[in-house]
Amino acid sequence: MTNRRTVLRGITAVAGGTALAGAAAGTAAGQGRGPRTYVLVHGTNSAGSFWAAIARELTLRGHRVIAVDQPLHGTEAYLPAAYQTQDLNALAVEPTPLGRLGLDDFERRVTRVVRRAAGDGRVVLVGHSMGGVSVSRVASAVPHLLEHLVYMAAYCPSPALPTIADCMGAPEAADAVVPDKLVVGDPAVLGVVRLNLRTGDAKALALFKEMMCADYPDAAFRRVLAGLQPDESDRVAYDRAVGEAATWGRVPRTYLRFGRDRLITPALQDRMVREADARTPGNRFRVVDFPAASHIGPLDPEPVVQALLGVG
Repeated sequence: MTNRRTVLRGITAVAGGTALAGAAAGTAAGQGRGPRTYVLVHGTNSAGSFWAAIARELTLRGHRVIAVDQPLHGTEAYLPAAYQTQDLNALAVEPTPLGRLGLDDFERRVTRVVRRAAGDGRVVLVGHSMGGVSVSRVASAVPHLLEHLVYMAAYCPSPALPTIADCMGAPEAADAVVPDKLVVGDPAVLGVVRLNLRTGDAKALALFKEMMCADYPDAAFRRVLAGLQPDESDRVAYDRAVGEAATWGRVPRTYLRFGRDRLITPALQDRMVREADARTPGNRFRVVDFPAASHIGPLDPEPVVQALLGVG
């Protein structure tokens, strides 16, 4: 039977990246420095297209932007046939290749993109939500290719909370909003947490909205849903994702704190920042607070764009 911990670990998650934007020639505007390369890593059930508005604005300021599609996400998305037909009985048992994926697969994808992107200079690596575990793993593997790490309301595991499942089992996550009663099928059998994001049930839609973007107009929320896919790997939440102090710990880092996040709660965000800083007191997080932002961030991308331009 699906329980709250299963859902908490599963719904909080991201050849190469989707190039949403290529840099214009010349000197970048905004921060008085030359063009940078930003590699953006999406979260659970999402895709590189999540970053479209932010990528556009960064590009218009003269930067290179590569938004990664994790395996079987985005341009490679796997959508169950029963999801299209809305046969809920079939949807509960239809197999999915996402069930074979783990964090090693996600890390390899992002690392490969970073290695290619770093040919034009060191990379600013940004992860949202579940994308944070990939960011930590990649920074442990190739710190010399990175200029800066940015966690945007993202997981930053520590020895005390080494996995997503551990993070979401912490007391600071006790009041997180999760659709535990809406999971379709058995994650232990399917290997994924499956959500019917095409549901017409008003109560289910209200819960999804509260979890992701309670402050958004309904029309904007429907656009968010349209960009998501139903399945996310369950295994990723169990895989250790602690950044190594000697490698990850030497890369400058910023945390974009979302103060009305109902999924990765502000209390959990604060704990992850504290524990990271305790491990590397000489290289602490710079925290940029967005007190009114929900889990997917402000509807207006400009404040996040300015924060990304200001790192370093």
